[in-house]
Amino acid sequence: MHYNVPQFIDIEDKIVGPLTAKQLLWIFGMAGVLLIMWFNIQDKVVFVVVGLPVALLFIALAFYRPNGQSLIKFIMHAALFVVRPKIYMWRRGDIQNKVVKDKVIIEKEPEKKSIKQEELIDLAKILDSESEILRK
Repeated sequence: MHYNVPQFIDIEDKIVGPLTAKQLLWIFGMAGVLLIMWFNIQDKVVFVVVGLPVALLFIALAFYRPNGQSLIKFIMHAALFVVRPKIYMWRRGDIQNKVVKDKVIIEKEPEKKSIKQEELIDLAKILDSESEILRK
């Protein structure tokens, strides 16, 4: 049986011309914010001075993709990086090595296994003989 395999799943669908739905929503949001600013700011020079950075921000949110991800996702990851702790303490997830005593977890020392020199030599001979058989 033949099945159709989806391709280009990381590319968003184009809605209007070369614009995706997210880009179109960012542009509509920019238009709405600029429209509200147009009616609330009486001096048009102040509108241009304030509106230009707002427009650039919305255009960057719509079109700029650092490291292949959207700018809003990039900003969210940067904010989470600032907020989250930077030190990660690795803890073994082995439940068998932990003993709960008075609501305090005490970890047991793992058993140390020792191997003798003769066992290593025997193991090396087995591995060498197996590899010779596979070469033939």
